[in-house]
Amino acid sequence: MTKPVIVELLTASGCNRCRQTRDRIRFVVADWPEGSFDYREVNVVEEIDYAVKLEVLSTPSVAIDGVLAFTGPPSEKKLHQALRDALDKRNTHAPLS
Repeated sequence: MTKPVIVELLTASGCNRCRQTRDRIRFVVADWPEGSFDYREVNVVEEIDYAVKLEVLSTPSVAIDGVLAFTGPPSEKKLHQALRDALDKRNTHAPLS
């Protein structure tokens, strides 16, 4: 089995749209089998070096496999497609064993 795709919500305290984005990520991720994704929330203040590395300029932002994918809340459709693309890429490069 391939490793799960990492989905990160980059957030900060007081971010009103972060809860909406968190709920949307959880809803969309539920379309796939358990274990397809690892989800984590990243507080950009606490992990400033990582946020700078990803070039996060605002919250919420979403990173997929360590690459900034969205700034601002993504639509359900765009998030679904980005996650599908990440899974397809992961499966395409999986070892044949």
